[in-house]
Amino acid sequence: MTIATQQWLDQVTEDIIDPDRPICDPHHHLWDHANSRYLLDQLLLDLRSGHRIVSTVFVECSSMYRAGAIEAMQPLGETEFVNGIAAMSASGQYGEARVCAGIVGYADLTLGHEVGAVLDEHLRLSDRFRGIRHAVGWDASPQIRNSHTNPSERLLSDERFLKGFSELAKRGLSFDAWLYHPQLEELIVLADLFEDTIIILDHFGGPLGIGPYANQRPAIFEQWKRDIKALAKRANVVAKLGGLVMPINGFGFHKRDLPATSDELVASTQAYYRYMIDTFGADRCMFESNFPVDKQ
Repeated sequence: MTIATQQWLDQVTEDIIDPDRPICDPHHHLWDHANSRYLLDQLLLDLRSGHRIVSTVFVECSSMYRAGAIEAMQPLGETEFVNGIAAMSASGQYGEARVCAGIVGYADLTLGHEVGAVLDEHLRLSDRFRGIRHAVGWDASPQIRNSHTNPSERLLSDERFLKGFSELAKRGLSFDAWLYHPQLEELIVLADLFEDTIIILDHFGGPLGIGPYANQRPAIFEQWKRDIKALAKRANVVAKLGGLVMPINGFGFHKRDLPATSDELVASTQAYYRYMIDTFGADRCMFESNFPVDKQ
């Protein structure tokens, strides 16, 4: 988070609604990039904005990988790093919130069954480790940025990936699915193949609104609804609601002189929220901050 971005956000302030409600934020990141730092200090500032955040879940973002380790084992550095942050928070020195009470890390499922050794090491490093996210967002258009894991097309049906995926349920681990809306049908097939694995749909399933998907929101919304309805019939799938106003979603709030108000966000996105809650049911939905991404 840069100073300029924070100054832009500070132009709009609003009263906190229901400040005493205990909240778990099930999806945020921590990183230290050249032009963007979001570590414990920055997270604590957001947690102290007025809501009562009592716990959080960290989700992988390629932070603090082990230098010098073989490629498959490099992501273990992220779990070590985040577990240290969690231990700091668990001391109580930084307030009520238990930061990174859960950890969703990364392991390359295309390793096939060999990924089991990586998963076991994640679990050895932290009893907070709950699952993995292997982002699979892919689109043929060069205007759509593919996921940071550089996935191939139709990775969810790749034989090596499926062998790796089969290692999750053996260890009681979940799978966070970050993909784009044209890939939702692939996720439905995956959910049917692995009914014993909890799949967590991130960011509404990534409805795209830029590049070849620009100016097609009504048609894309109808396609998205059909796929979400089918996905919700799979009892092993739950959903995180957030991450809907990133640049790829095409709402364009990041281009404005003033950030969006809550009322503007509701006007643009409430149909998605209502449909997800109505279709999945409130007990299978959770609200995520997706910070710091959703701050930018």
